[in-house]
Amino acid sequence: MVTVVAWSLARPRPAGRPPTALVPDSEPVGLVRDRTITIDARSDARWVRLDLSTGGEVAADEDRAWDLAVRRFQVIVNGGPGFAGEAGVLSLHGVSFDEVLEAPPEGYGTSEVSAGGDTTTVLLEDWYDYSFFSHLLTPSPTVFVLRTADGRFAKFEFLDYYCPGADPGCVTLRYAYQGDGSLQLTP
Repeated sequence: MVTVVAWSLARPRPAGRPPTALVPDSEPVGLVRDRTITIDARSDARWVRLDLSTGGEVAADEDRAWDLAVRRFQVIVNGGPGFAGEAGVLSLHGVSFDEVLEAPPEGYGTSEVSAGGDTTTVLLEDWYDYSFFSHLLTPSPTVFVLRTADGRFAKFEFLDYYCPGADPGCVTLRYAYQGDGSLQLTP
């Protein structure tokens, strides 16, 4: 019992990453490789909507322009009933980011709005592991493939959840977006 209490009090401090300025780039052509962004998702009230083709944040009123949205530890895609986009996500366990060479043609899960008004994407609910001893979230070793809102493809993985000073809500993603519309996720 003493050991369990000692472990819970000796909480490690994650280094964290500062948020990235999510200013959209011009529309890329072909494959964007190994882009890493840190999303400031600390607000409980606001979804940060991302367009992976530009790496930029999208305004809330641009219904079809976003692919992924993040709010604290929640992540959803712009697809499913009630969403303007065609986005869907697929989780791939047991492979590394570099091993994912092509997007599967089918099997993508979409977002859902519950009767209570909560929005979820079931395949993204377990993107992290939670430690009851340290009370920290750590990204699970999973690569996700995304069919974007406009039907293109990307692969991504979560790298971090903390801002500097161990402040939660800075979600760091590594991703590669395929701008030519093919399933290929390597050059």
